[in-house]
Amino acid sequence: MTPTIHTLTGNLLWERTLELATWVPGQTHRAKTESFQVGGKGINVSRMLTRLGASTRALCFAGGSTGADCLAWLTAKNISHQAFATSAATRSGTVVRSSNQPETTFLGPDAPPDAAAWTDCAATVDALPANDILALCGSFPGWNSLEAEPLRTAIARRASLAHVVADTYGPPLMWALQQPFAFIKINRDEFNALASQMSHIEPFPSQLTTQLRLSKSSAIIITDGPNPVWYADRTNPPRQFVPPAITAISPTGSGDVLLAGLLHGHFQRGLSLPEALTYALPYAAANAAHPGIADFDLNNLPA
Repeated sequence: MTPTIHTLTGNLLWERTLELATWVPGQTHRAKTESFQVGGKGINVSRMLTRLGASTRALCFAGGSTGADCLAWLTAKNISHQAFATSAATRSGTVVRSSNQPETTFLGPDAPPDAAAWTDCAATVDALPANDILALCGSFPGWNSLEAEPLRTAIARRASLAHVVADTYGPPLMWALQQPFAFIKINRDEFNALASQMSHIEPFPSQLTTQLRLSKSSAIIITDGPNPVWYADRTNPPRQFVPPAITAISPTGSGDVLLAGLLHGHFQRGLSLPEALTYALPYAAANAAHPGIADFDLNNLPA
């Protein structure tokens, strides 16, 4: 039976995109178009998995009118989801695009979930079918708090019995590295910060081998924008995978599209992780060559 991939978004985003002819700071501008979408790493991953026809469910924390808007959008997009109610409103954000400035995103303040929301999410994790996959995605405000302990315990318990992966940073990443996860995907900047804390300086990619040895993860994947992706597991030396060459338009969400391809290729198509990386890279490149997230033509991937 094909497993369902459950993404867990710790920091949901109500997001508006404004398209402007031009803009400069300090002036009032009128947008040509305005659109709404829901952001957050896990949402983006489930969005791409849904486009691939894969079985997925997006788990998230949602609150207030912004949270209600997000859940209505997920329903309209036919993205299976389950939300855990919080008293704080879901954060908002604005993306500004124009011909004279790089794409710019403004994010509202983070708000950690309520104790009850952490507990409800933990109960859902404990109830997941044994064959299913859980992916921790993005930031988790309040991760190290006492209120979040039930979820940390539930995920650690599941990692000892079933496949759990992570694409996160900050406190959740430091915690995840000490869990027996199937793999952890790390941004190169975040990895460099980890490597700087080692007792002695090593050149890359030997740093990757050392970090894997110090962790409990079965594999580590390092992404670096348009640069090669590095992969290491416990039986093979680090190796790099070169993405297709494209002209980038909007790289936002391309790492999430890559994770979706990895999860689908490895756990649902039966590919090895290196094979799944090769499968996923053209999708990530196509996303970067197109505005929006997971909106590109699936039949016109870069070679």
